[in-house]
Amino acid sequence: MECPILVWMLSLNRDVTTEEYDKCYHLVRECSPHARIAYDSTSIESFRQIISQMLPLLMMRHRRISRTKWKDCETTNGKHWIEQSPDEMPPEKFLQSMIGYHLAYDNSLCGMVMTQGRQRQVINIGLGIKQLCVEPRGVSVAAYAESFAHKLTPLELTFIAPELGDEVVLRRLCILLSLKAAYIKAVGQSRGFDWSRLEFNIPNESARGDDHPLQGWEFRVFTAQLGVQRGGAVIEESYQCACAFFRGTKESKFIWNDNAKDLEAWVQFINIDQMIKVIPKLTA
Repeated sequence: MECPILVWMLSLNRDVTTEEYDKCYHLVRECSPHARIAYDSTSIESFRQIISQMLPLLMMRHRRISRTKWKDCETTNGKHWIEQSPDEMPPEKFLQSMIGYHLAYDNSLCGMVMTQGRQRQVINIGLGIKQLCVEPRGVSVAAYAESFAHKLTPLELTFIAPELGDEVVLRRLCILLSLKAAYIKAVGQSRGFDWSRLEFNIPNESARGDDHPLQGWEFRVFTAQLGVQRGGAVIEESYQCACAFFRGTKESKFIWNDNAKDLEAWVQFINIDQMIKVIPKLTA
């Protein structure tokens, strides 16, 4: 059975009030108690975590499945899946109803990637998001890229040689980092994992782990463009995104979505206002 991949992207397109933070916090505490996020209405990092946890609630609401009819499950290495109530559902349909998902965020963009099928089919899924900008502000692209050298292989470093120019180097660096993040999360590796054990040969559309081919994976790569209101002005932000999903096929496959029309079939964008507006419906 083909497991379709769907992505929800939430833009933190404006600042939030303490009242809005409180609404989101109490919703997650009630409906997603496994999240265990400390209350801090002054922390944008806390709000990112909270509103990301609201994405599965929104997704299930769109499927018209009551919160009382599903539970969030977790493997020993932190991989999440949603199990629906087997009531009034044929056994075979129940087995195929598991929803594997992964949450990720960076700065103003929070995302969720999900798929449905048998539990063992759907849990190896991950999402990587990396903003196309240097950090801290003002640092050169070359210096920024150098700060990630320990996460890259000698081959990957040749893809971001300074002579290629700042725009190319930054884009390629963010593609590599988002792909690695997506794969690491898809397999449930710990934070201490050595990213240089992975190698993505972008020109050849191939990947290796510990010098062995990564077979059976589907990698999807796309860019998200946001307009974010900060201090009375709208700022344009770009994010490199990647999904990793283990399909168990003989070869691995790379899918590049370069325009908005390609994304419409499987990526949905929403913003803070849309999310906060539906809060009363997410507890039902």
